[in-house]
Amino acid sequence: MFEFTRRALTAGIPILLAFGFLLSSGSISAHDGPHKVAEAEIHKPTPIPDRINLCITAKPATSMAVAWRTDTSVAQGFVEVAAAEAGPMFIRSPKRMPAAHEDLKSDLSEARYHSAVMDDLKPDTPYAYRVGDGANWSEWFQFRTAAAGPKPISFIYFGDAQNDVKSMWSRVIRSAFQDAPRASLLIHAGDLINSANRDAEWGGWFEAAGFINGMTPIMPTPGNHEYSKSTNGPVLSAHWRPQFALPANGPAGLEETCYYVDHSGVRFVAMNSNVRHEDQAAWLDSIMADNPNRWTILTFHHPIYSPAKGRDNTKLRDLWQPVFDKYKVDLVLTGHDHTYARSGMRIHDNVPTGGTARDPQSGTVYVVSVSGPKMYRVEKQPWMKRAAENTQLYQVIRIDGDRLLFESRTAIGELYDSFELIKRPGGGPNEMIEKIPDTPERLGEEVKTTRSRTMEAGTYLR
Repeated sequence: MFEFTRRALTAGIPILLAFGFLLSSGSISAHDGPHKVAEAEIHKPTPIPDRINLCITAKPATSMAVAWRTDTSVAQGFVEVAAAEAGPMFIRSPKRMPAAHEDLKSDLSEARYHSAVMDDLKPDTPYAYRVGDGANWSEWFQFRTAAAGPKPISFIYFGDAQNDVKSMWSRVIRSAFQDAPRASLLIHAGDLINSANRDAEWGGWFEAAGFINGMTPIMPTPGNHEYSKSTNGPVLSAHWRPQFALPANGPAGLEETCYYVDHSGVRFVAMNSNVRHEDQAAWLDSIMADNPNRWTILTFHHPIYSPAKGRDNTKLRDLWQPVFDKYKVDLVLTGHDHTYARSGMRIHDNVPTGGTARDPQSGTVYVVSVSGPKMYRVEKQPWMKRAAENTQLYQVIRIDGDRLLFESRTAIGELYDSFELIKRPGGGPNEMIEKIPDTPERLGEEVKTTRSRTMEAGTYLR
């Protein structure tokens, strides 16, 4: 035990004063305070795998893809995979597969992106995998393959993350993971980042999700911010295809941006609303004509019914909605407008101005959502059953047989919107049960005070 007398403390004062004088006079080098680490240093690739993400394949019952990044010193990457067990013995005999790779020179550095498909897997089975070069390995991650046929499934859907992703979006994806840790899929409806080719933004996106990206298969579609402008038209981010390993079963030239996946009795379709709309309409018609699944869910970036007047994508609606109606698509998940809005079972009286009257037998539900901090305003319209502004959200959707439960939750996990769809015998229209909670709708007067505060703090509001 130490004892300090007043005399001892007093005697030390001249020494402290002298030391302070030396510091202030520069005789002793003093730290000038915290400094910001350069982006190139923060996001520098190394031989250790990073930016690991598990990607959905066209046949998720028997395969799964993985992609990751290293520096260019890694000549060959590998993935090791084994059927997961309760104990650690699975590591004795994993299957090792070589990875393909391509180099990408970004605005910060040159990196090597690796990808591999783990195939010949058994349906509805847990697997463990790791990636590396044979000496430097990642941790072991786990996933479960899809069932060979219909089985209860849950998945998470995010609208635009886009801005301040590591700082502000991280809490949203982590809250979603807390709500649905066994989700089979993460759907991203575009604008994952703000600047298509800024490596620091992509690095922040991967850091925000952390290990979640390595355990839950992702199914992203590009938004307008995944494209840059050129004299020849929009150009997809140079990062997109190297860092993801997505299905290539869409129209030629749109590989890994327009594709479909059959998973546990659901057909998931990702479309690219940035380019070649006519080609995709024809492609969608062709794949929907041969669809054995009970449920069909589409995702793309630009909504065909917008929460803001004047932002409806009418040309896209005229091309794609007739196909949605023809095949009775159940749910369309979009982003872009940085608000939340959700339709009901659409009827003639509630379509937006200029919209097409709906066949009551089709009953597609349209959703627009946002998960990042950039916020626009809602202009309430008759087609909206529920809406929100200045609110970060994520959606958990669960399907079990003939029932679909949709829940939209705020960043703090509060239930904000919900409904249930029930399939009717004989292919009739879905029955819809509204389950909107008592949570006040976050519009107008409800968010004025919050809006003014966030505008002062620099939050993105139009």
